[in-house]
Amino acid sequence: MKRIREIQQNNIILARYIPSYSWNKGLSFFSKDKEYIQLGTWRYDKGKELLAHIHNKVERNIYRTQEVLFIKKGKIMASIYNLKGKLVKKLIIESGDILVLLNCGHGYEILQDDTQVIEIKNGPYLGAEIDRRRI
Repeated sequence: MKRIREIQQNNIILARYIPSYSWNKGLSFFSKDKEYIQLGTWRYDKGKELLAHIHNKVERNIYRTQEVLFIKKGKIMASIYNLKGKLVKKLIIESGDILVLLNCGHGYEILQDDTQVIEIKNGPYLGAEIDRRRI
């Protein structure tokens, strides 16, 4: 049975794997308040209304790009590295699963034809030379 897993090293959360079965009724957040990227899911029935709101302008200091992958269709092998570039874990992520990449390096191998992935990350994107380094 799949379960939510945190990939950790030295008490630092590198990534969080959220399998497709994990969606609870209502609003559920899988991120901690201090993480640079926030991830929640909604699961409501017809007729539920969510109160309209505007997010206030708030200055934030962002020190690392963090990403969320949602596997819409197919399957990938995700390799999770620590910030020194050492491989920590390999995970198979498939349709309906979510992977949150927090404090890590990462690489992917596509395991099925026509794999479709939605990637969400904080910005702005400053270009490959500034934003990332190859392992």
